[in-house]
Amino acid sequence: QIDSNMDPETTHTEPAVDEEASLFSTMDLLLFSVIVGFVVYWFMSRKKPEPIPEFKKLDTPTPTTRETSFIEKMKKTGKNIIVFYGSQTGTAEEFANRLSKDAQRYGMKGMVADPEEYSMGELSRLSEITNSLAIFCMATYGEGDPTDNAQDFYDWLQENDDEDLSGLNYTVFGLGNKTYEHYNAMGKYVDKRLEQLGATRIFDLGMGDDDGNLEEDFVSWREQFWPAVCQHFGVEASGDESSIRQYELKEHTDINMNKVYTGEIGRLKSFEVQKPPFDSKNPFLALVTVNRKLNKAGDRHLMHLELDITGSKIRYESGDHVAVFPTNDSALVNKLGQILGVDLDVVISLNNLDEESNKKHPFPCPTTYRTALTHYLDITHPPRTNVLYELAQYASDPKDQENMRKMASSSPEGKALYQSWVLDASRNILAILEDMPSLRPPVDHLCELLPRLQARYYSIASSSKVHPNSIHICAVVVEYETKTGRTNKGVATNWLKNKLVTDNGHKSTVPMYIRKSQFRLPFKSTNPVIMVGPGTGIAPFMGFIQERGWLKQQGKEVGETVLYFGCRHKNEDYIYQEELEGSEKNGVLTKLNVAFSRDQDHKVYVQHLLTKNKEHVWKLIHTDNAHIYICGDARNMAKDVQTAFYEIAEQVGVMTRTQAVDYVKKLMTKGRYSQDVWS
Repeated sequence: QIDSNMDPETTHTEPAVDEEASLFSTMDLLLFSVIVGFVVYWFMSRKKPEPIPEFKKLDTPTPTTRETSFIEKMKKTGKNIIVFYGSQTGTAEEFANRLSKDAQRYGMKGMVADPEEYSMGELSRLSEITNSLAIFCMATYGEGDPTDNAQDFYDWLQENDDEDLSGLNYTVFGLGNKTYEHYNAMGKYVDKRLEQLGATRIFDLGMGDDDGNLEEDFVSWREQFWPAVCQHFGVEASGDESSIRQYELKEHTDINMNKVYTGEIGRLKSFEVQKPPFDSKNPFLALVTVNRKLNKAGDRHLMHLELDITGSKIRYESGDHVAVFPTNDSALVNKLGQILGVDLDVVISLNNLDEESNKKHPFPCPTTYRTALTHYLDITHPPRTNVLYELAQYASDPKDQENMRKMASSSPEGKALYQSWVLDASRNILAILEDMPSLRPPVDHLCELLPRLQARYYSIASSSKVHPNSIHICAVVVEYETKTGRTNKGVATNWLKNKLVTDNGHKSTVPMYIRKSQFRLPFKSTNPVIMVGPGTGIAPFMGFIQERGWLKQQGKEVGETVLYFGCRHKNEDYIYQEELEGSEKNGVLTKLNVAFSRDQDHKVYVQHLLTKNKEHVWKLIHTDNAHIYICGDARNMAKDVQTAFYEIAEQVGVMTRTQAVDYVKKLMTKGRYSQDVWS
């Protein structure tokens, strides 16, 4: 369009008189300016739409100039210890807070930092602060992956080979679980990588094992860590063992109730006015459209729920996880209020005493004690030792005080007492208060100390190709009797069980978001798949089977689809029996193998069926390039199944055990052996 405007002018080749020529050159100049203006305008207008969403973000109440320099912040606030955390469920963040608080006892000043919020390229500048130290509390997620908030830091460490961190003093505490293949991979990686880049390790890598006793591992490591720090920097403990409050209580007597949080995770009123995109800070309220019991009999309750995501713009793939934000049982909350003699409907804020901290409150404030104990705080897990330590001061019986402090120490008898009285007896905070009548802490200090209630992850049991607006969950309701004769109930599964489709005329909703996973069907539909998922481990495979069926309908060539499922009794908990047998009938499932563990004298599990079909299994893997998927219990099943694959490689593939182990490891690195397991 611009070009055609130029044509008439540029075709004048014969100059008339001189003025005319000069006139034309002025015209040309003018036109040229107009054209340049046009082009600039066009480019600007074309570029404009991109930054707009960025500006939208500034609506949030956080200050617009976000301090991304932790060095400047530390200088400004006189801090010399920084504790970074990589946390998925809040434990690493909790440990980081405890280490930062410890610093005060050694005449140092600590701050906690989320690596996602700061520019990690500044680590090399830490030497500008005297006696400085960086501590990393790094959890490992899934198959040796970094947690969501540590992903950028992990990428930065991998990409920057020429970084010089010779002025950096550091130590790492890793949080992992021994039942997983890549135990503490993230802690080990950060520890090794910082050393490679020239940093100085002040104290050995600590490794917490959540399969054993993570709390005990942390307490033991921390007990040795601080003396090493003191020795390195030549400082002494102040001997001040008193509890240090992090937040102060403000009660609101006349506040507009529209300004009070009622359970929202992020933005105030975000559950009333829902705005995409939806994520962990802004969950979507999905309607429950189906909630049915899956098992025909037996003493357990296995359930199938369907969540409606119509209009949310949420996308998911088979194999992803859905995260849900549960709420605590109101009966537990009321009992806590009663035992502490508290009016639960008082509106309060807990405000950080450290004005400079990024974390203004431990949970969304202002809110009521009832909301905090229902939506924001974990009141059902056995409390960690630091909570007992800080609450000890409120026990009026000196014996109780002594026992609580002992449990928080690293002495063998203290550890044993904590293990038996708190962990083995599954005592939550309410049980502790009931069994220790002399302990009556102020409710605000208790709210400061309890960890945040976390989202729970479930493998999605549907395919978005078949159900684009619906997410299916398959779960077993957790309920058990403790050694003290109490009945403990799993927070999320009991809350989900009670999410009836309509409850007194109200439609039930579940706050949720999607967490992407590496657990994916092969890119080529012709690749065979071997799926092993006993119990609720079947969940992602219901999605996989739906998807392979959909691919077939599209006229795609689909490889063999083989399932190994296991349950206790055929007539009790053979869940999804109709769907599975239907899929086998119509050829989507080429082979359905089911192990009923307790229907005969000797136990039969999925691994037994695998070894029984070893020739077929080996052909699929070795000749046909099959992908293997395992979902369910990490502690026993996943290990036993892996051993079965070793044995198949030994027997049919004629390998030594070492070669077989290497063979399976290679399948893992190639992404042909994937696990979605939990312990």
